[in-house]
Amino acid sequence: MKKIYLILSFALMTAFAGCKKYIDVNYDPNRPIDVKESLMLPPIQMLISQNINASGDANLSVVLQQYLQVMALNQVAPNFGTYQMFSVDMDGDWNNVYVRTLNNLNILTTKATTNGNSNYAAISKILSAYTLGYATDAWGDLPYSQAFKGTTVPTPVYDSQQQIYVQIQRLLDESIANIDQNTGATPGADDLVYFGNMEKWKKLAYTLKARYYMHLTKAPGTTAAAQAQLALTALNNGMQNNSDDFKVAFTGTAGAENPWQQNFLPGTTFVLANTFVDNFKTRNDPRLSKMIKPAVQTGLYTGRQIGLDEIGSLESYSIPAEFYAGANANNYLVNYTEAAFLKAEATLIISGAGAAQPFYTEGVLRHMEKVGVSAADANSYLTARGTLNTSNALRLIMEEKSISNFLNSENYTDWRRTGFPALTKVKNALSEIPRRVLYPNSEITANPQPQQKAKIVDRLWWDVN
Repeated sequence: MKKIYLILSFALMTAFAGCKKYIDVNYDPNRPIDVKESLMLPPIQMLISQNINASGDANLSVVLQQYLQVMALNQVAPNFGTYQMFSVDMDGDWNNVYVRTLNNLNILTTKATTNGNSNYAAISKILSAYTLGYATDAWGDLPYSQAFKGTTVPTPVYDSQQQIYVQIQRLLDESIANIDQNTGATPGADDLVYFGNMEKWKKLAYTLKARYYMHLTKAPGTTAAAQAQLALTALNNGMQNNSDDFKVAFTGTAGAENPWQQNFLPGTTFVLANTFVDNFKTRNDPRLSKMIKPAVQTGLYTGRQIGLDEIGSLESYSIPAEFYAGANANNYLVNYTEAAFLKAEATLIISGAGAAQPFYTEGVLRHMEKVGVSAADANSYLTARGTLNTSNALRLIMEEKSISNFLNSENYTDWRRTGFPALTKVKNALSEIPRRVLYPNSEITANPQPQQKAKIVDRLWWDVN
């Protein structure tokens, strides 16, 4: 009846409209120009999970996993794994970061702020900080302060990476203030991560603050102790347990599969690298069977060596197990265990190995618990790994952090700033191990900037020996 009433009302309105225009031929109802925050948030969150964090054979995150010798292409060299890259390879990733994600987050932030919906503004700023951090740690200097202005500034100059890091912390501080403000609508089911639990969003914001503080322990003009103290202060309000993980769940039904499962389907030619798999065997790590599948052909845990001159059978190599790469697995973007290992590293810097031990132990145990290792096996493993001391502490902390951050691009940043886990360049390598990626050809053509001459072996601002 309500539908009929509305149709009749419209008919009456048009009847009395006389000669006035009642059809806007410039309005396409299938392409609305004004969308509510609740309709914008879920696709943006899915974009970050799918197109930035995981998907595609030329996707930046997948390339970084090859640099880290976690993933390998079952192809002959040269390829991404042997450090072959062209600027055009990064076109899609730049589009995902800027056009599809940061631009829409800028719109969402503006809309939520204008409408007084402070919680939506907070989430948007946290996601902006996360995406901006992901981008600057890959490319370095970026357009930001002059970006998203359309035709007003068609060729925005690049902000320095140091300036970008200031913007990241500003976004996170503002998000925390927005959550405390708590005005207007609060997300619910449209929030695919925390379902409107703003306390968990606040914990994520503080954890990200700590992450980006620790990235700068060697940056020019900073000291490791100062950055570590900033991180520890932030972590007092950060993630507290595995239930705080920043993750996106998938049902596993057609079209709703975990993106990492899609990356390891038979037609993709991706398998796990031998460096990654063999380290589990060397450590006698009980997570081996929880995180890695044995090869179908042999039943053995076997990774492919990157840089080989021949193609092997896909079924002779291991791929990730169901916990991380099942069709209905969660896609983990920021883990509580990262917070524990950040606290261990920061405490190591300020107070030494002994003081860092409890936080290191917490990180290992909670990750073991997450993937289904028994407490007895976890404790036996920790005993075999040994106690932290001056000579081994940083190595052990970063090695365990990289395991708990499996398939996470954060591990590439950690390797560059700490040297762990230890890597050597692969067979048939075209250069030393890359320390960044190339600026995309599309950006070089549309917005030429001097920074775009950087090579993949050039270091970022914070990446100091």
